[in-house]
Amino acid sequence: MDLFERINNHFQDSIDVKLMSKSALAEPIHRAGEALVQCLLNEGKILSCGNGGSAGDAQHFSAELLNRFERERPSLPAIALSTDTSTITAIANDYSYNEIFSKQVMALGRPGDYLLAISTSGNSANVIQAINAAHDRNMSIIALTGRGGGDMANILTESDIEIRVPSDRTARVQEVHLVVIHCLCDFIDTQLFGGESL
Repeated sequence: MDLFERINNHFQDSIDVKLMSKSALAEPIHRAGEALVQCLLNEGKILSCGNGGSAGDAQHFSAELLNRFERERPSLPAIALSTDTSTITAIANDYSYNEIFSKQVMALGRPGDYLLAISTSGNSANVIQAINAAHDRNMSIIALTGRGGGDMANILTESDIEIRVPSDRTARVQEVHLVVIHCLCDFIDTQLFGGESL
């Protein structure tokens, strides 16, 4: 295949998945935004976790809330559970890699807080354990998944919200997850601090 054509195909595939996601995900993104706004209004916080590129997304979301998104406003309480290498490696070494997020959720999570759980496959064992730990702490979940939702979809409760990208390709799922994160950040800012035109 011609490499220029291959590059063009990546762009076209990304556009196609985003267009499918636009119609499929607007409603769950809206519900997730409302839930996170209410969490923050109730003085709760948002924990986030994921592996690899999803860890980067968790950190991205946390940074946008703690610092700023597109406007000047007060910092908002968010913690990415993938950033503390001493904690992660201690838990992985002493217990199990599957517990690197769940032990943090048990220590830091409080009733009314939210967990943003990110997995392109929906099958990440440590993210699943984090969801279970969050439920034990009376927290609710915003799950960003792809493909068929994986095992994560099977353990979500009525108070949880799944935002499932309609694609089987990891790269495409991750690209849409980033758009979703930006939508949530914009929703939170608009609801808490007033609207601005896009």
